[in-house]
Amino acid sequence: MGAILSIAKTTIGEAIRRRVLLVILLVGVLFLVIAPGLSVLSLRQNYTVLTSFTLGVIQLTSAVIAIVLTVYLLPNEVERRTIYTILSKPVYRWHFLLGKYLGAVGALGMMMLLMSTVLVLVFRIMQQQASMDDVLQLATAPIFFFVQMSLLAAVAMFFSTFVSPIVNFFLSGGVYLVGTLFSPVFQDLSNNQTLPAAVKGAATVIHSIVPNFAQYNIQGGIINQGPELRSIELYYVQIVVYALFYIAAFLIAGMMIFDRKEV
Repeated sequence: MGAILSIAKTTIGEAIRRRVLLVILLVGVLFLVIAPGLSVLSLRQNYTVLTSFTLGVIQLTSAVIAIVLTVYLLPNEVERRTIYTILSKPVYRWHFLLGKYLGAVGALGMMMLLMSTVLVLVFRIMQQQASMDDVLQLATAPIFFFVQMSLLAAVAMFFSTFVSPIVNFFLSGGVYLVGTLFSPVFQDLSNNQTLPAAVKGAATVIHSIVPNFAQYNIQGGIINQGPELRSIELYYVQIVVYALFYIAAFLIAGMMIFDRKEV
């Protein structure tokens, strides 16, 4: 366990020092700061514009950071040949992979915390009449964005064990888009009893393999203030457990590939 935590700590430090990640983070924070000025561009209520835009910036920026941060972790270690020094010590390959992933998630969490803090401050300044319940509800969305991005980082870590960083970037981004935009469609197709068995089977396979990222987009209920689920706490627990299952599956699969790979 000590080796895993040591690798994770080193990974967090390396991630913080990477300029490209800091640039992406600063761009995200900048958009959050100027978000209040965009409310005049829309006829909708100021609350809706401010909330939807800022949450969208956090989600998009976090997705880019999660992918960029993860796709280079293993290839950089191989290219710099530092992986040989690490693996020459009493460190298993799965220790190395898990430590890298935990470090990436830790760095991602720190960056998302910074953006979320700016989000809450901007919202509080612009919506001074908002209650504390509104603020707490708004702060809930980034928490589930973090769960979503941790799952995305596991996908990118899995691909990094056998493809190049550029290919990994597009593969991980593609999986994220499919799991966000089309997962509900594949779910409906798999449950449709009128479709041919082949179509239902294909939809079921895709829906089972590709994680359902869309279920973590809880900002719709926050923005529209629509009817709540009968047991919102149970739903939150279910989607967190769902993420942990897929994270474990992708990491175990990546460990199996990485263990047999020549580096």
